[in-house]
Amino acid sequence: MSQTIATPVAASASLIPAAAPFGLFSAAFPTPAASSLESYVQTVNRFPMLTPERETELARRLRDEDDIAAARELVMSHLRVVVSVARGYMGYGLPQADLIQEGNIGLMKAVKRFDPERGVRLVSFAVHWIRAEMHEYILKNWRIVKVATTKAQRKLFFNLRSMKQSHGTLGPAEVKSMARTLGVRDADVVEMETRMGGHDVALEPVGDEEESFGPIAYLADPGATPAQQLEQAQTAALRQSGLSNALASLDARSRRIIEARWLQEERGATLHDLADEFGVSAERIRQIEQKAMQRIKAALQEAA
Repeated sequence: MSQTIATPVAASASLIPAAAPFGLFSAAFPTPAASSLESYVQTVNRFPMLTPERETELARRLRDEDDIAAARELVMSHLRVVVSVARGYMGYGLPQADLIQEGNIGLMKAVKRFDPERGVRLVSFAVHWIRAEMHEYILKNWRIVKVATTKAQRKLFFNLRSMKQSHGTLGPAEVKSMARTLGVRDADVVEMETRMGGHDVALEPVGDEEESFGPIAYLADPGATPAQQLEQAQTAALRQSGLSNALASLDARSRRIIEARWLQEERGATLHDLADEFGVSAERIRQIEQKAMQRIKAALQEAA
């Protein structure tokens, strides 16, 4: 088998990332490069299919002995399956080479988990892993914003277009029929059709034309307008001057109490602190503070 796979190795770089299930494959995998996809397809089609007996033997060697050579042969013989599955997703507008790469990773995961004693062929087991990797890639890359996150949305995403009977908008009867078939809500069908019918729009205008506009030109600034900013500045100035005038109208003791209690950046003085400073009771300080606050409030109201 090592002689069979030597030809594509010389012509292709490694497909498998470091986190792939079998790190040693990096020296023996053909890469589905976009520029030579047909060449890749021809290459993988030359790998011979395995008989059930040979497949079981290789799977047991991998399971019992961690035989990487056996895993490599199992994967190589099923690369054509990945290509076949990838062709079913051509309508999503994503590069076939990328879909095949993702499918190959799913194939390797399937080979690693394959149990030869269950009486199921590897191709039947692997196709689910291959589709799962492709589905995840499509959902992440079909749009900038992921269009399907829940189980129901994923089911609709991959079945809605194939189940539609026309190119127009779904009618109420068709929505109900599709929802019943897929086991989802009518509202989920309508929402997914809306999502798939839209498209990504560039926030900034595309091109160098001076008269071109993008959505960013119509977005409102959440901040205050210049008029509002001026109004806020004037209001703050009036409040500051009104407070200064109100404090100036107080006697020295009352002004000292208000400033010490309420106009300190750090912790204000307590009633007992001021009582000790003026030689009176804390209750007397509270009474002076209350009268001073009433005078300040009245002065601010007059200024307004």
